[in-house]
Formats: sequence, structure tokens, C-alpha cells
Amino acid sequence: MNQSKAKLWTKDFIIVSSVNFFLTLIFFLLMVTIAVYAVAEYSASPSQAGLVTGIFIIGTLIGRLFIGRYIDKIGRKKTLIIGLILFTLVTSLYFIQAGITILLVTRFIHGLTLGMASTAAGTIVAQIIPASRKGEGIGYFSMSATLATAIGPFIGLIMSQHTSFQMIFAFCLILGVVSLLIGFTVRVSELTSEQLQKAEVGGFKLSGFVEPRALPIAFVTLTVAFCYSSVLSFINFYAIETDLVSAASFFFFVYAVAVLISRPFTGRLMDLKGANFIMYPAFILMGAGLLLLSTASSSATLLISGALIGLGFGNMQSCTQAVAVKLTPPHRMGFATSTFFIFLDAGLGFGPYILGLMIPYTGYSSLYVIMGIISLCTIVLYYFMHGRNEHTKKEVVKHHSASV
Repeated sequence: MNQSKAKLWTKDFIIVSSVNFFLTLIFFLLMVTIAVYAVAEYSASPSQAGLVTGIFIIGTLIGRLFIGRYIDKIGRKKTLIIGLILFTLVTSLYFIQAGITILLVTRFIHGLTLGMASTAAGTIVAQIIPASRKGEGIGYFSMSATLATAIGPFIGLIMSQHTSFQMIFAFCLILGVVSLLIGFTVRVSELTSEQLQKAEVGGFKLSGFVEPRALPIAFVTLTVAFCYSSVLSFINFYAIETDLVSAASFFFFVYAVAVLISRPFTGRLMDLKGANFIMYPAFILMGAGLLLLSTASSSATLLISGALIGLGFGNMQSCTQAVAVKLTPPHRMGFATSTFFIFLDAGLGFGPYILGLMIPYTGYSSLYVIMGIISLCTIVLYYFMHGRNEHTKKEVVKHHSASV
């Protein structure tokens, strides 16, 4: 069989992508509603409401950090199923109204379980995708998350306006059960005893928690995710300031459309021509989008910036994940996947807090100028971390692909 024509859209690929979609949908749906719930139900202060939102990401980070070490000992499918069972059970705890402390504990544990389940899903899909179509396959897989990041907040805002918080939690619980049921049907080839022996990490070493080969590209991911967090967290405040609230509600829709249209082509191009062919233009597009956003005075300007940021960051996200996985041998895929997501989540999770400290001094417009400049300067970081060695690393990828 011609490897370049290796089948991508298998039943298992669709199942794992669907699980990833539901997990991400629940995550973003709750992200836009839980702070309001904390204030309405427990009279939480703004800092407490922010903690209720952010502690979930801290839990996710810790979950990813430790599950990468144990995923192959437990078994990849078993880790996914255990993660989904725990994720669904913890979702039911939102119905318990016992104070802000219990809510914070629930959010933290919910984050841990998401870290576990989504890292397992990412590892399984990297294994399922044919070696010759890694960039394309991961591009399609991460589109499931991109769709969820647009649909989740939309559903959350609609439900918070027209239903009770109990209905929101019930909807999330139903989605959790659906993801668990379809997760049971995925077929996964576990590592051989020889591969498990290779994957064994003794003692307390860095390689026992993260994949060293994935760290350079993960640092690039951290930087661009930090820049993108300024959009996720402050676009609504900026829209109020610029009187573009109605346009801002379509910002992430335009972002998602730009990603959905471009990813099928960019994933294929990455497999054919390498990561540099995608990454360098993506840095320029993201930087341009952020700089344009800083000058937004009309709906058209705001939405065009959303499309540019989608073409930039949206494609960098899948491209850097594909690079992390391609550079890693099969027995270290769990570590590579968790390493990528740890750095992505760290940028998205801690960025808003750090940038929030800057805003009183910069304002929103200047903040987006700074983020645009940092995005463009990350080209230099990428060049030294990965870009200049792209051709050398292709040989490593071929070697790893041959061993799959």
C-alpha cells in the first residue's frame, strides 16, 4: 500500500476526535459561565471568580504533567476511559451547592481529569494517524478543539441568558456521558513489552515528566499562546471600550472559520514541505492580526483581525503539536503530547493574570501592539529552537516513522 495514500479518516480517528470535541466544548462552555455562577450563587469577589475560572487550568496542567509519565504503564485506552469516567463523575459535583471552597475543589479536580483524558486522546490519535500524514491528521484532529472553542462559549452565553445554571451543568453531564460511551468503542494498539521497557523512566528525572525532544517547540508554543491569551481574555473588555460589542460576538466565529478553511491545506503542506513552510507565514499573520486589532475602530477591522489571528495562531497550534509528535519515538508519544499541552495551557492559563497586571499601565490597544510585536519576534525564537535544523530533524522523523 502506498504510504502517502494511507487512510486517515478511520473509525478510531473519528471517535477520538469526537471525544476531544466534547471535552473541549465542556471546558469552554464552563469557562464563560462559571465565574458568573460563582458571583450569582456565592457572592464571590472578582478575584475569587477569577480563581474559580483559572484553577481549572492549573488542575489541567498538573494532570498532564503526571499522566505523561504513567500513560503507557496504565495503557493508553485504559487511561482515556479512566479519565473520561472521572471527568464525568466530577461534572456531576457542580450540582452540589456547598460554598465557594467546594466549588474551587471541584474545578481543580475537574481540570485534573481533563488533563488526563485529553492527553490520552492526543496520544492515541498521534498513534492512529499514519506517519506520512501526521501534519494533516493532527491538523484535522485539532480542528475538533477549534470548533469547540467557537461553539462552547456561544452555547454557554445563550444558555446563561435563557436557562438555569443547573440546566447548564446537566447539559455538560450529558456531553460527558456521551464522550465516555463513544470512548469505549475506540481500538488502540498498546506498546509492546520492549517499547514499554524503553519508555520506563527511573528516578525523579526531567524526562520522567516531559519529553526533552519536544521542549524547544513547546517553548515556541508557550510564547504564542501567551500572546493569544490576550485575545481570549480581554477581547470583550476591548470591544466595550471601542463600542464594538456586537462585532466582538462574531470574532471567534470568524477565527474558527479561518482555521477550518485553512487547516486541511496547511496540514498537507506541512507533511510535504516541512514546518517552516507553515510557521514563518503564520507568525507574520498572527502579528499582523494583533497589530490590526490594536487599531480596530470598525466591525470590519475587528473581524479581519480575527481571521488573520485564526490563520496565524490557529495553524501554529496544530503545526507545533505535529512537530512535537514527529520528533518523538513511539514509546515517548505520551510524554511529547503532554509536554506540548502543558506549555500551551501554561501560556493560555497564566497569560491573562500577567497581562492583567499590565493593562492599567498600557490599556488594551497598546497591549495588543506589544503582543503583536512579541508574536513577530518569536520568529527568531522559532528559528533557533527548530527552524534552522528543520532538514536535519526530518531525518530523525524518518527514523522514528520507520520504527512505528
